[in-house]
Amino acid sequence: MSHITATPANKRPVDRSAHRNRLLVTTSVVLSIAFASFEARAADLKDMVGKWRWKEFTIEVAECQSSNICAKVVDGPKNIGMQLFAANLVVKDGNLYGQITHPETKEVYNTRFQQNGPDNWRLDGCTTARVCLSGEFARVKQ
Repeated sequence: MSHITATPANKRPVDRSAHRNRLLVTTSVVLSIAFASFEARAADLKDMVGKWRWKEFTIEVAECQSSNICAKVVDGPKNIGMQLFAANLVVKDGNLYGQITHPETKEVYNTRFQQNGPDNWRLDGCTTARVCLSGEFARVKQ
């Protein structure tokens, strides 16, 4: 049902539903652009720099050669000093992807990192033998 408002004879009638539809489309476009901007920013490798808790391990992520990041186990029940990233992480579709080595089992997982705010990364990955894991990196507050 269209709402048309009567106007003087020299002006066209105003279709309020068309105006409302244009407003909704404009709002949707602006929100889509804002969301896409957040996704692109969320995938910045430098956002992962710092100390993180993953299960019973503390992982330190730092910038290293070729403007990439490196991660090593700095506290936990075993394998202190072990490098966690088996390959450089890459940015794709607003997420980070790469191979990580599990600090307890030393199995290598093809992993996706999704940022859930500045202090949390969600990890999902599987080995080539289809053993899968998921978990979270939570920033260690200092």
